[in-house]
Amino acid sequence: MAEPTLTQVFGPGAAQTATTLTIAKADLATVGLTAAASNTAESLFVSLLLLAKNSLTPAAQESNPDQSITVAEADFNFQTLVTRNNATYRQSTYSVNLQKLDTGANIDPDDY
Repeated sequence: MAEPTLTQVFGPGAAQTATTLTIAKADLATVGLTAAASNTAESLFVSLLLLAKNSLTPAAQESNPDQSITVAEADFNFQTLVTRNNATYRQSTYSVNLQKLDTGANIDPDDY
């Protein structure tokens, strides 16, 4: 098989050139983002994480040896309540696994 494609991971509106990466906010609506000119960096990051989780699954990696990354939500039991600044927050845990041939300890984006 082949590496997961840009559109498989980031949606049909995703495109790239030598200098830009474009991801359509409309594609992020499928994971709950309400597109606005004022979306926060964190809301966009979470949207990308959730979108990638849909295609970069451990099951997909099992059937595709060219897939090097998996994103998975921890079991519901791993959601915890944490207190910060006198307020209670629900903390969700995701696991992002990066696999490459063992050629060194450093993470280099060009290896994936």
